[in-house]
Amino acid sequence: MNIEHLELLVRIASTHNISQAGAELGLSPAVASAHIARLEKDLGVRLLHRTTRKVALTQDGAAFLQYAEQIIASINAAKAAVGIGNLLPSGRIRLAAPASFGRMHIVPALPDFLAQYPDISIDLKLSDTMVDLVEGGFDLAIRNAELPDSSFVARKIATDRRVVCAAPAYLERFGTPQQPSDLTEHNCITLGGHDHWNFNEQGKVTTVKVHGNLSTDNGEALRDACKRGIGLTINSRWSAYQDLASGALVELLRDTPLASRTAIWAVYPSSRQLAPKVRVLIDYLLHYFGETPYWDSEVS
Repeated sequence: MNIEHLELLVRIASTHNISQAGAELGLSPAVASAHIARLEKDLGVRLLHRTTRKVALTQDGAAFLQYAEQIIASINAAKAAVGIGNLLPSGRIRLAAPASFGRMHIVPALPDFLAQYPDISIDLKLSDTMVDLVEGGFDLAIRNAELPDSSFVARKIATDRRVVCAAPAYLERFGTPQQPSDLTEHNCITLGGHDHWNFNEQGKVTTVKVHGNLSTDNGEALRDACKRGIGLTINSRWSAYQDLASGALVELLRDTPLASRTAIWAVYPSSRQLAPKVRVLIDYLLHYFGETPYWDSEVS
């Protein structure tokens, strides 16, 4: 059984496209199709359903896939253990990340990573829409939301502390709220219309329903509108840390912090063997952000 055939099958399972999977491995469409045909002949079963639009695993293909992934991972681990060629992880990583966080923090982290691993390439998709990792063929996603789906493995790579902010000009005009209930008297900018803000107040969670004349679906737009003095808002420290440090924004209600369980997570399907290339990226990001990320290390 040829390891290249197994690697091709794994990529097809992610991309649902023989030509695309072959191209990622440096194979022409004809060669990729021939490899799959040979693998099916060797196994004596049909592994793929083929249509004009995409391909999908058959029941036998889905059953065989997990073993193919384990074989590939075992071979790579064995090579690493004996130092064959001092091989570094290689291949393309399909990575998804939230638009703002990706632009501000993932992209700046990549130059050193790619310099350390010259045989790895990254296909980065930035979107505030939560992508389907399996359907989209992604190896890894960076997320800053809670993860209700147990079919994924999540590793926390950084904190995501959120704070209530305002521009000094707004506070000069309308005053500074002293407690969460004061927010009902202020114009509050909301993200995606989320107008119930939760606070840890005297040992319990207090919810305040806020109102305002602006809502947006983008975190950077939220922060920038706040800087313009339109109103108060909730910002992640990773988004607003530079403006908090410069004084363009002021953190409010420090004694009653927001009740939030958010964090920055690296997420991948639990059914998929973690490839060495993905493992080194996760480890790199853990080291890059550190126990206390740089956005939390500055006092504003």
